[in-house]
Amino acid sequence: MDDRAHTLLKALIEKYIAEGQPVGSRALSKVFDLSAATIRNVMADLESAGLIASPHTSAGRIPTPRGYRLFVDSMLASQPFEWSPTEALSESLPSTDPAQAVAAAASLLSNMTQFAGVVLAPRRSQVFQQIEFISLSPRRILLVIVTPDGDVQNRILLMSRDYSGAELTQASNFFNHHFSGMEFAQVRDSMQQELRQLREDLSRLMLAAVEAGSQEPDDAQSVVISGERRLLDVSDLSSDLERLRRTFSVFEQKTELLRLLDASRLAQGVKIYIGGESSLVPSEDLSVVTAPYGVNGQIVGTLGVIGPTRMAYERVIPIVDITSRLLSNALSQHSIAR
Repeated sequence: MDDRAHTLLKALIEKYIAEGQPVGSRALSKVFDLSAATIRNVMADLESAGLIASPHTSAGRIPTPRGYRLFVDSMLASQPFEWSPTEALSESLPSTDPAQAVAAAASLLSNMTQFAGVVLAPRRSQVFQQIEFISLSPRRILLVIVTPDGDVQNRILLMSRDYSGAELTQASNFFNHHFSGMEFAQVRDSMQQELRQLREDLSRLMLAAVEAGSQEPDDAQSVVISGERRLLDVSDLSSDLERLRRTFSVFEQKTELLRLLDASRLAQGVKIYIGGESSLVPSEDLSVVTAPYGVNGQIVGTLGVIGPTRMAYERVIPIVDITSRLLSNALSQHSIAR
């Protein structure tokens, strides 16, 4: 693509994002010192390349997912976002409670962009500080796992025989004495020698506990969503019931959203997923802007904004970037204070 086509495409996309209406050659001719005929020829080439398309109801053109991708990758100039003096960002994400910080980050993203803010919460720890076995009924035992940060997780163990209170206490004491502060996966690798000191039937209980503790619970990693109803105010989505249905199915069926956010954890900095050109975005009407966040330099999750493909990317990108830094700082402060 030559410089003229590149410049025209950039102008067309910027005008469409700002106004939401298909852009025609006459509108572009007012910006450039080119005839409408010349602009129409360039637009025809851009359409042949799959970068713009013509809606059925208009002679103007709108960007395609491929056009948006070229725009955000090579034409977009993201400017630092200036927060107003009334926004006390340093205090907006509490460092005393990680769960509250995650929820506040999702809310901040939504409030600042007027779209939906999402945060993939950190995975629950598989390190245990203490465990306890409690008999529920014959052959059913409750495994209580307490992590170093005070999180309590429960598992149900179904055993081949009943265990006495004394046996359960012995197993708990053995675990807490030998393996406290370790991950269950580490325990599995190192416990074989120690288990030889125990009776075989008690070893079965210990092994069952290790296997159960190694499995992530259903809520091991969750998506926190804020402001999804704000998308009802986006004309691009609300004007079509089918688009609305596709949009809200993203939030109802969280599997695809989890997959998208988990995949973007490996990205360096902000990453943009555009519906229609990324299989990770389940709706062609949506784009997702994400960034990873961490604790003490280690990536533990992802946050982002879900909005229409016609969004002001140059504004959303720095908001996502700054929020990821704020959340990383809040979680790291909590880790140090603990």
